[in-house]
Amino acid sequence: MYSFKNDYSEGTHPRILEALMETNLEQEEGYGEDQYSLKAADLLKKKIGRTDVDVHFLSGGTQVNMTAIATFLRPHEAAVAAKTGHINVHETGAIEATGHKVVVAESDQDGKLTPEAIQKVLDIHEDEHMVKPKLVYISDTTEVGANYTKKELEDLKTFCGEHHLILYLDGARLGSALTAKGNDLKLEDLPQLTDAFYIGGTKNGALIGEALVISRQSLKEDFRYAMKQKGAMLAKGRLLGIQFLELFRDNLYFDLASHANRMADKLREGIGEAGFGFLTHSTSNQIFPILPNSLIAELQQKYAFFIWAKADEDHSSIRLVTSWATKEEKVNELIDDVKKSLKSSARN
Repeated sequence: MYSFKNDYSEGTHPRILEALMETNLEQEEGYGEDQYSLKAADLLKKKIGRTDVDVHFLSGGTQVNMTAIATFLRPHEAAVAAKTGHINVHETGAIEATGHKVVVAESDQDGKLTPEAIQKVLDIHEDEHMVKPKLVYISDTTEVGANYTKKELEDLKTFCGEHHLILYLDGARLGSALTAKGNDLKLEDLPQLTDAFYIGGTKNGALIGEALVISRQSLKEDFRYAMKQKGAMLAKGRLLGIQFLELFRDNLYFDLASHANRMADKLREGIGEAGFGFLTHSTSNQIFPILPNSLIAELQQKYAFFIWAKADEDHSSIRLVTSWATKEEKVNELIDDVKKSLKSSARN
């Protein structure tokens, strides 16, 4: 059984393991004050092109979202997210557990928010008898594999500025987004186009770890206090710093994401050639082909994946996710199995 369920089934890139082993017996300060975390923060600032941002390392995406959103908002304020947004559907009410409501805005088929959709939310929440929408949550890639263009992000940033909203970007799959075909965003664009965002490591070759970047001055104060209070300050913070140093000391972070995207492109092309369509316009390492239920049952004998949505009585959309470690021969096998099944059906 080969898994296409997610992009964190494997452990970590060998270079990271080597770096962790080489530094294993060194004595370092705790809680992110070690030399590796400090160097990694400085390195990311250089890569981003902004020395005035704050960089914090946390262990996972839900932890970053919960800590950041709860800290950025006042008690009566709420986050706005797409219906498919991770904080709305896949974080077990983590945001709500901190006392902040997640307000759902209608998104397009690809899970993107627009100024028009956010405006509809603002129009409804007009006074103190309802929560006050204050933070706009987006992710790049979206939960259904699509990418924001630079123009789309510029429009969102302008709208948020005009309405005194915080624009926060979940970058769990940011590597895939920035290396996807047709993407016109660069890492250094994000501090200008968002108030805070994070660079995902867990889903792009790291053992664990995300790097939160805060560019808006008013959001920076006392953030380490919030991290500690919410259990997000890792005693052995070196574990995170070492990984991000290794990922960004050269092009490794983007090389790993590019591999994941190439494998997804190959799957997308092969399944498309077999005559099947897709649920969304994904250009990243997540694809959502719509297949006959009979074919899905056959594929499940050899491959692990999620059945995403019912298309009709006889067809469903599945989610296939490739990673930095996906084997090309397994991608070829899956494509061949799809085509073999079609030929068998045609003969029958």
